Amino acid sequence: MAQQADVLTEAKLQKKKDRNNTRLTIAIFLLPAILTYLVFILYPIFDTFVISLYRWNGISPTRTFVGLDNYTTLLQESRFWFAFRNNMYVVLLSIFVQIPLGLVMALVLFSKIKGKKILNVLFFLPYLMSTVAVGLLWIFMYDPVNGPVNRLFNLFGMQSVHWLAGGTSSLIAILIVIAWQFAPFYMILFRAAMVGIPEEHYESAEIDGASETQKFFYITLPSIMPTIVSSSILAVVGSLKTFAIFYVMTGGGSGISTDILGTFMYRQAFINFNMGYSSAIAAIMFIVALISVIIIQLIDYRRRNK
Repeated sequence: MAQQADVLTEAKLQKKKDRNNTRLTIAIFLLPAILTYLVFILYPIFDTFVISLYRWNGISPTRTFVGLDNYTTLLQESRFWFAFRNNMYVVLLSIFVQIPLGLVMALVLFSKIKGKKILNVLFFLPYLMSTVAVGLLWIFMYDPVNGPVNRLFNLFGMQSVHWLAGGTSSLIAILIVIAWQFAPFYMILFRAAMVGIPEEHYESAEIDGASETQKFFYITLPSIMPTIVSSSILAVVGSLKTFAIFYVMTGGGSGISTDILGTFMYRQAFINFNMGYSSAIAAIMFIVALISVIIIQLIDYRRRNK
């Protein structure tokens, strides 16, 4: 009996040792990723909030602590609210245009039509191009004299529009480009989600006499709802931090008609050398994105628990 107890104790000790070794191995493999996340994600976010409490030009070794003055000044500045409003337009475009457009393209590719491979390439091509290349391409497309868009207008007897000269037309022109470039990204997400839906569901629906519309609303849409939620989060965060396409096409210029938080922050940081103020802009962008993600998650949580 004593010998049996010793064997059992030894087995337990060995099992505990193996478990500890496994945990150590997991920790060793996770350490580089955790360090990378801490150094390149969490620390910059923390440092941004710290710098936002100072008046600093980004070069001088000394910084002047001003507390929340940068935030109070920022929230009272009309140009900030104008840029914020333009960012909200991008967010709305992403959620109510890009995501539905991506879903429609995914449904086309998921259907039983001919030439799906060609359509797949054509649909995804805009997303493969760099943002700078897309911006330069559409600057030519919107050219008031030789641009294909205005030539098409002239063909139907309409006058040429100076799309990027300022005003509402500049913002609309860029929003069209954003939708054109990024809708294929959501198409790929939805297409991948649809492929994962068991074919038996559709076969059962066909036996029951369900139409294509009924299949979509009762099988496809509920099955890809987690992907729609994830896409909404990506759309909101991506829209709030957008910068390149606005900078390439108008330099955030055209008066202030195409100013967004990204271009506004860029000017404050690298033209006016006001790092504290620009960090306050970045901090507010982070807070707005975080609140938006929490709201989307709460809405999805309520949907799943109905």
